[in-house]
Amino acid sequence: MRDAAALDIEAEAGSQPSQSTVTLPLAAARTLHLAAQGLLAPPRRKATSDDVLAAIRRMAQLQIDTIHVVARSPYFVLFSRIGAYDTRWLDAHLAGGRLFEYWSHEACFVPIEDYGLLRHRMLDPSGMGWKYAAEWHAKHRREIDALLERIRANGPVRSADFAREKGAKGSGWWDWKPEKRHLEVLFATGALMVAERQNFQRVYDVAERVLPNWSDARDLPARADAERTLLLRTCRALGVIRADWAADYYRLPRRPYTEALHALADAGELVPVRVEDWKHDAFVHRDFAPLIGDATSGALASTATTLLSPFDPIVWDRKRATALFGFDYAIECYLPAHKRKYGYFVLPILNRGKLIGRADAKAHRAQAVFELKSLYLEPGVRASGRLVSDLRRALQRCADWHGTPDLKIGEAPHGLAAALIAE
Repeated sequence: MRDAAALDIEAEAGSQPSQSTVTLPLAAARTLHLAAQGLLAPPRRKATSDDVLAAIRRMAQLQIDTIHVVARSPYFVLFSRIGAYDTRWLDAHLAGGRLFEYWSHEACFVPIEDYGLLRHRMLDPSGMGWKYAAEWHAKHRREIDALLERIRANGPVRSADFAREKGAKGSGWWDWKPEKRHLEVLFATGALMVAERQNFQRVYDVAERVLPNWSDARDLPARADAERTLLLRTCRALGVIRADWAADYYRLPRRPYTEALHALADAGELVPVRVEDWKHDAFVHRDFAPLIGDATSGALASTATTLLSPFDPIVWDRKRATALFGFDYAIECYLPAHKRKYGYFVLPILNRGKLIGRADAKAHRAQAVFELKSLYLEPGVRASGRLVSDLRRALQRCADWHGTPDLKIGEAPHGLAAALIAE
């Protein structure tokens, strides 16, 4: 089997498209996808701050979510790829201006060099749906403009800097105090940016201080060019692309993308392929074309075993996860408890190129316990000796990184819990 440590060098080399269309086994398509996402092999050395930024650039964006029954999702997604690291490094990259926050897939950290690709959304947020409260903006424009001027004059603010009216109580995520709504409007329109996070709370400042060297007149790409580049970013991040996957990654306009992908192939950016049992046209990004042969023959295959966040790019598109992995995954934390099938915060389990199970997890930090309330294997997955060994190491690495080294497993297939916690 090929040494996966050489992948980054080969993937940057590029290649000329083949004159004949190659047919890939589904396993090869998965291999190329995992190579693109940085999940082909376990990390081979201790992570550094630079690895955090490199992982985000590889994925093109890092989705943000605040649930923290285990490490918050952006931190967890990075752990799945680079192993144990200092979560303060992510915060430092944001505060240092190497990342910015915006609505790309959902709320995401995005490399700062891609600011211009999303700038059109800020200048015309009308198509962003609930992410831009247009009616609120129209109704409260005077107060919103005054808040912007206050921040410009007095400096950054947090939502927490504004007290609720006396006697008022929040009753849910969207029951925001007015100032929070104002801040979100200004964030959506790009007038404010997130300068940093303090205890994971956004600190808002005016865009001209956060990004002082940007000029729309000088730096803004044409909208069509920006969308083409975002589509290419999607292809690079996924490794293998189909037209029906193209819009989701960056929430691009919902329209047919077959012609656009063929045009990119004609330009040498993509390599057309067939994938066994797929009716859709498929394409491999040119950076991963050198890996097609070995992925097809099985000489190159995934060796990584890790838990994934529910907001990991591998599973955030349910249709794509089903097509690539035969894994039907839905995030259940937003459902009432009686409607959940697997649990509140269920982590998919990646093992050697397949999604083989899922675990409802919770880190009890005060007790130093990492609990798997329930652990499920997918139909047909056998708890072989190798799988048990892979899982044991992966679970313990995850538990140790959380500072909860005592692993506790509740409901699981017969005998698996005992096997996983055996010395």
